[in-house]
This record gives sequence, C-alpha cells and structure tokens, in this order.
Amino acid sequence: MNLILKNIAYAGCLSVISISAAYASWSLTPKSSVGFSINSLGLTVVKGSFQQFQASMQFDPQKPQQASTEFTMQVDSLQLSKPSLKNMIMGEDLFDASRYKTVNFKSTQFKPNGTNRYQVLGNLTLRGVTRPVVFDTTLTPNKTNPNLLDVNSKTVINRSDFGMKKATAGVGEKVNIHLIGQWKAS
Repeated sequence: MNLILKNIAYAGCLSVISISAAYASWSLTPKSSVGFSINSLGLTVVKGSFQQFQASMQFDPQKPQQASTEFTMQVDSLQLSKPSLKNMIMGEDLFDASRYKTVNFKSTQFKPNGTNRYQVLGNLTLRGVTRPVVFDTTLTPNKTNPNLLDVNSKTVINRSDFGMKKATAGVGEKVNIHLIGQWKAS
C-alpha cells in the first residue's frame, strides 16, 4: 500500500511539474516566421523575413494578464522578396543597418479579446526609436501536440514614426508586421 501511495504521489508531482512547465516558458519553433510586408497602391511592394531572432514568452492561458513576451530581431539577417531593394531597405533612409543592428519588442500587457485571442501591447524599438504598438494575436493549442501553441500575430506601423523616410522609391508608409508559427513549451 505504501508503494502504491508513493507511486501515486510521484506521478502527481510529475503531472504538476509538466503542466507548470508547459504553461510557463515558451520559445518559437524554427519554422516560425517573423517579418513584414509593405504595400503601395494596393500591391505588395516587398516582403521581408528575419532569419535570426530570439523570442521568449511567459504564458499561462488561465492567467493571460500575467503573460509577457520579448523579441530581438537581427537586422542584417533580413531576407527580402525583392533582393534588388536590399541596399535601399538596409540603407540610411530605412533600417540604417550599419547603425541599428536589432529591432526589439517587449510586451507591457496581454489583454484577452475572445477565445484564444489577445491584444499584446508593448514597445517596439526600431532605429533607436521606441513607440507603443498593439499586436492582434491568436494563440491556439495545437491539435496534435499539447506542448505547442499555434500563433498568428500582426500589427501595422507607420515607417515615419520610427524615423524612416516617407514614400522612398514608391514604398508605402504602412508596414504590416507579423509573427506566424508555433510556440513550444520549454
């Protein structure tokens, strides 16, 4: 009887530990994409994707108000849909990659906005300028793996709010920023 109780207690402890771990810390899977698109006159002018980024999230779906996330994207890892625009986009008028090596986002609040939907408020730092932004985010438990959360998160910023030149070479003012992929429990 003592052995049975010990085994039950041990199994219970393991369950609590795995549930706590599953909901505490999360990291993005390698298949995730952090990037942007810029439209002009209704057409997509350019898409970009950061190949190197670090991201972490503290999230418990039972306590979303206590959640937080942080991202750092390496500007020089940017891959563009139109490589011919790379010099312009990495140059002084836009990213100014020689001076500003990273783009950073740090959340200040998660607001529940329906089932699996959140507004993630935080500060985006781009070109040394920090502005508040709101990401509309969906965090859905993965149907095949309980240690994964499918994520789709997006926001729109104005380039000029971060010191980038307006309408350079026909590139639009609005920038659509996205995170698409999966968070994995760590």
